[in-house]
Amino acid sequence: MDHESADVSPLGDSRSQINVPNAVILCCECAVPIQPNPANMCVTCLRNHVDITENIPKQAVLHFCRNCERYLQPPTEWIQASLESRELLALCLKKLKGLKEVKLVDAGFIWTEQHSKRIKVKLTVHGEIVGGTVLQQIFVVEFTVQNQMCTDCHRTEAKDFWRCLVQVRQRAENKKTFYYLEQLILKHKAHEHTLGIKPEHGGLDFYYANENHARRMVDFLLTQVPGKVTTSKRLISHDIHSNNYNYKYSWSVELAPVSKDSAVCLSKKLRHQLGNLSPICLVNRVSSSIHLIDPLTAQIAELTSQVYFRAPFEAVCNPKQLVEYIVMDVEVIMEKDRKTYPGQGQLSFKHALCDIWVMRSSQLGINDSPIHTRSHLGHLLKVGDSVMGYNTGEANINDPEFEKLPADLVPDVVLVRKHYDRQTRLSQRLWKLKHLAAEATDERSKHDYHEFLDDLEENVDMRGQVNIYRDTNKTLPSESQPASEDVPQITLEEMLEDMTLECADDEMGDAEPEPEPEPEL
Repeated sequence: MDHESADVSPLGDSRSQINVPNAVILCCECAVPIQPNPANMCVTCLRNHVDITENIPKQAVLHFCRNCERYLQPPTEWIQASLESRELLALCLKKLKGLKEVKLVDAGFIWTEQHSKRIKVKLTVHGEIVGGTVLQQIFVVEFTVQNQMCTDCHRTEAKDFWRCLVQVRQRAENKKTFYYLEQLILKHKAHEHTLGIKPEHGGLDFYYANENHARRMVDFLLTQVPGKVTTSKRLISHDIHSNNYNYKYSWSVELAPVSKDSAVCLSKKLRHQLGNLSPICLVNRVSSSIHLIDPLTAQIAELTSQVYFRAPFEAVCNPKQLVEYIVMDVEVIMEKDRKTYPGQGQLSFKHALCDIWVMRSSQLGINDSPIHTRSHLGHLLKVGDSVMGYNTGEANINDPEFEKLPADLVPDVVLVRKHYDRQTRLSQRLWKLKHLAAEATDERSKHDYHEFLDDLEENVDMRGQVNIYRDTNKTLPSESQPASEDVPQITLEEMLEDMTLECADDEMGDAEPEPEPEPEL
């Protein structure tokens, strides 16, 4: 017989081992029958004698900044985390130092009142005790939320909050490009890391605490609209012992001083580069580049930011110089005949070239001789419509390139856009836009802003880049007062609902609940 399978009795007799398949022993503490284990104790007695969570703190502190609503992740990082989120749970677990000695099985939040400044986390852990026995234990850790101002907010309150400044300026009479850029910033949330936004004459100032955030903002601006940037830095302090320098950086972004519907005069060299355009062109659109259209031939051309600032030009006529005309007659030029006109540029088939006869609305009934010109608005205009245009034949234009032009290359009238009744458009405008800063109060800025809103209503591609919100202060048109079909409008499907944090008393539970209706007999 094998020695390992033998059991020696107290009398010294060798007896064969009796295999007991379900052997049990009594707990050494409470005498309960249990399966044999190295501790010879039941689970209840083990928990009374051994605590695998004794090195894990049951209370901890979380530091929270009320200004920016971020939590402190030691040693110096502040992170954004909402209540009962995965990020907040990870932050709570990192605060528990003794958690490495056990195996974490499960973790979750226990509901607490939002304003109680208490966060409770329920943890389930496994731990190995004497003899290799594995014990599972469930416990709750309570975190106290304490308010502490972060470094960025502290510097903001100390009025020394910025290290980097981005100045955006447009030195032009027409501010449509600037209004469009403001909506692009809001749509793409490019101002997320901005410490402050301050309106200045001709533009906005963006303040940042981090140089990378400021550079990211500058790169965003230059990819959305044509502009050029200049940089500078100023020494604030210098530590000669550690050789540390403290600078304040500034970026000045100057936008191209042209906007939609501005009339420009191109140089002879630039006209040939763009496909032999006419000297007087209109700015059709401003995006990452400047889109021009020739009103006499309906040719279009695209001018990049680099090409523009290599030989910059300014507007010779701005929308404030527009004059109202009445259409007396229109003859649309067929597409097959359009190619016979000079020019090698690309033609715009969204527009229809036409011969048109107009008369100034102020001289209607006084002067019987209409003015003939050619326009790219043949797809919109019909006899009797009002149209806005520049009276270039009588305008006082101070531009060196314009003075070089012979008289036969300067049209008497340059038509820009179809004119709609202003009051009708305002009454049927059921939408609104958001702003980075306070709205301008002067009449010139208000007029430019309303013209920008008109452009959004007339251009589908342009308003696709803008967040448009439903104006709850305006009522929808009814059957008794239908909306005018002649005026361009934005449909409700293109509008977004503006989120408001205000609610009525009954929604907060302050008001008395309504009595339940009695059942019908």
